[in-house]
Amino acid sequence: MKASEIREMPVEDLVKKVDSLEEEHFNLRFQARMGQLTNPIQLRDVKKDIARVKTILNEKKAAAKA
Repeated sequence: MKASEIREMPVEDLVKKVDSLEEEHFNLRFQARMGQLTNPIQLRDVKKDIARVKTILNEKKAAAKA
């Protein structure tokens, strides 16, 4: 997911997106521990997406306070 796409989303959608990505990250970690993960790069990508969304979410919250 690109940062430009994330910046266009409203704050409520970003919060939902973080929740869904964290759930996906949990499931991927579980699969990795069980030896069922077919694409280990997917785990890294989800972690980066979570960080990207949280960063933009914090930027939007800071802008709203200012």
